Amino acid sequence: MRFLRGAVSVMTQAFVGESGKSKRIGDIIADLEGLPIDEFFEESFNQWLLRDSEGITYLGLADELGVRNDKLTDISDTYVKETQELEKGILDLLQMYDRDALTPEQKLSYDVYEWFLDDLVHGHEFMYYTYPVHHFLTGFHDQLVRFFSEVHPLTKKQDAEDYLSRLSQLDTKISHLLEGLALREEAGVILPKFIIEIVKRLMKKYLHINGSDSVKGEEISLYTVFCEKLDSISELSAEEKQAFCRAALKEVEETFIPAYVGLLDYLEYLTAKAADDAGVWKFPKGDAYYTHMLRHETSTELTAEEIHEIGLQEVDRIHRELRTLFSQLGYPEDESLSHLMKRAIEEGGFYDTTTQQGKDQVIKAYEKILEDIDQLLDAVVDIRPREKVVVIGEPVPGRGGGFYASPSKDGSRPGAFHTVVGGPQILKYRMPGIAYHEAIPGHHFQVALARELDLPRFRNYTDFNGYTEGWALYAERLAYELGVYEDDPYGNVGRLELELLRAVRLVVDTGIHAKKWTREEAKEYMDEALGAEKNTVSFEVDRFVVLPGQATGYMVGMLKILELRQKAMDALGDHFDLKEFHNILLKNGSMPLDILEQVVQDYIDAKTS
Repeated sequence: MRFLRGAVSVMTQAFVGESGKSKRIGDIIADLEGLPIDEFFEESFNQWLLRDSEGITYLGLADELGVRNDKLTDISDTYVKETQELEKGILDLLQMYDRDALTPEQKLSYDVYEWFLDDLVHGHEFMYYTYPVHHFLTGFHDQLVRFFSEVHPLTKKQDAEDYLSRLSQLDTKISHLLEGLALREEAGVILPKFIIEIVKRLMKKYLHINGSDSVKGEEISLYTVFCEKLDSISELSAEEKQAFCRAALKEVEETFIPAYVGLLDYLEYLTAKAADDAGVWKFPKGDAYYTHMLRHETSTELTAEEIHEIGLQEVDRIHRELRTLFSQLGYPEDESLSHLMKRAIEEGGFYDTTTQQGKDQVIKAYEKILEDIDQLLDAVVDIRPREKVVVIGEPVPGRGGGFYASPSKDGSRPGAFHTVVGGPQILKYRMPGIAYHEAIPGHHFQVALARELDLPRFRNYTDFNGYTEGWALYAERLAYELGVYEDDPYGNVGRLELELLRAVRLVVDTGIHAKKWTREEAKEYMDEALGAEKNTVSFEVDRFVVLPGQATGYMVGMLKILELRQKAMDALGDHFDLKEFHNILLKNGSMPLDILEQVVQDYIDAKTS
């Protein structure tokens, strides 16, 4: 039984304490002990969520949890270790329940929650092995900028007050980040030199540092975006808006900029100590850490060697499929892959995004792609998320097709497919595959639906990479199976190229972190395997360096879903129903692939008994 909204707030306040101050971890764990299992699922996860103030804002759960959006997440070493104590305590309490006495639905929740918590606890050993500063969306810089500009709500006066409160905490946040970097340095974990150089360039660009010019707060988006969004808050007078802007500028200039410059100075210092070795094998227990990350990201027990071999096999398969498609297009069979890809890309066409008209065309084209696929989905699914997805153009130049941001529970932010429109052109041949992956029937379809399911909260909001990215890649294949490329051979080239990229990632990720490939060796393999121009995919290699294992979840996940689908088809024969199979995948929320395999087996057993 799920708690009602009001009941959650009341119970949570009992755990936080009447004074509003957080209770000691030991007291929280004691209060959780002995709860009925459904209440334990809900309240223990609430307590875990309350450790991450920014995460609560992103999910839109502040009202339900009885807190304000006025705190930044504490990343100090002491706080992180307290959170780890809570995670271990919750896992220990969970394992005290008699699983055999639970209902089938409770058993599934138990298994998913146990895997989630056990994975967290196994990661405690490697708390200093992560790279908290790097140049991708999960890095500190982009998290910070996007959090303030896109995630933090600004619809009422209290939101503006909370924004200023968070700005005032940035120096503390960055000091804790510096503490974490120093502890990693002591542990021998330092970003590769080439990554540090990229991060420094990004930070200097954000600060508008040019030569000896001083940093101006009026140019920082933490200030400019805030003032722009104040215009939409109708309850504020003109004088109040000006006062908020002045206060924000003061915080940016006196709190954020000095702290950020201090972080930049520390990275300058680290440059002299950094090496260019790319893989985590160089760390103490680096092999054990990578084994943990592969399990964390794929939610399977596959070894690095097994994943590497799967990647090589999949690369060969997709190369053959591309060659067949190129032959159907009338291309010469003896040409190199790079030449054939280049020709297909050129013939596929592009949108000129140097003008606003071109940018608008890209957005409309994506909206049409999603509208068309949505009309075909009734053939393969009979459930849909209530939440609609919007397409948002990213005005800055960038590589890659885009990313998805899930909707917030409080309605302050919709599900959004962000696509880059800041470059000189957008190639048409990749657009369908990107849209299917990021939006419908991919990430938005699965994630937004999971948020709406009548499940324990942790199953609404925990995302297992192998499942989530596996479903999104499977969604690309599903669109192909629905016939969307029958009159679009270049779009099909784009689909296969994207699938090839995910296969190549298996080879390169394991090559870097298990086989001790250098950055240049990884780039050379990617260029050749993808048929790409030299050094055009180096950003992908850098992503694998700073996020070990993450890129393996896509292909491993899709292959597992296809394997389970074939298994169900073979067992059920004429009784196999694709809609029913997709219900089994989607109606239970995200879960580890090993558990998904058992769920599908239970479904097969029930159908055949």
